[in-house]
Amino acid sequence: MRRRARRPGAIEKESSVIRTRFVPIALGFLLAGCASRQFDEAGGLKVVRSTCPAVAIPAYTGDITLFSPAQSHDARALDVSATMTNVRTRCDESGAVVKADVDFDVLARRTNPSGARDLVLPYFVTVMRGGTKIMSKQESRVVIHFDDGQLRGTGRGVGGAEIQKSLASLPPSVFDRLNRKRKATDADAAIDPMADPQIRATVNQANFELLVGFALNEDQLAYNATR
Repeated sequence: MRRRARRPGAIEKESSVIRTRFVPIALGFLLAGCASRQFDEAGGLKVVRSTCPAVAIPAYTGDITLFSPAQSHDARALDVSATMTNVRTRCDESGAVVKADVDFDVLARRTNPSGARDLVLPYFVTVMRGGTKIMSKQESRVVIHFDDGQLRGTGRGVGGAEIQKSLASLPPSVFDRLNRKRKATDADAAIDPMADPQIRATVNQANFELLVGFALNEDQLAYNATR
């Protein structure tokens, strides 16, 4: 599932407890979940939660289209189109700090194959908490190289984040309530603990997302949303 892009003014920003990391790129998302499903000894579905962030490309930010001249959106003015793909993630949650790394490929196509060309495209890596709070946001660049006579070029982007494990962990009382075994005769046997607004809010605040996408301007974002 891809997340719908939000306007910056609609998201609260907190940056004091999360760090976003970039690995330098020499000139030269999809979705990974944070929980797995297993079955318990009684055959019931059990969701095993991880402190690793989910990784995704927000809606409308996985593609970028450049025109020449830039203000034209006519098909005859199309210069380059590029797409993010093959988002890969690695996560180490063994210590007090959860370390997540992400890399992805960028596939680009230009309309004029004449001459060698290096194209620099900006992208962002953002850490969000609870689906609404931006904890950190950084920008980097990916370089696409076109050989003379070639229409297609590729590049690779990388990034990462470090999250305090305590922030991504559930309080013991909430964890116990979610995982308590219930018998059919129990009064609350048919009641989902997540139906409790307080439990749901606590779980939501412990959920983190690592989002990657092209750093688009307003015109580019609107073009992606309406094409």
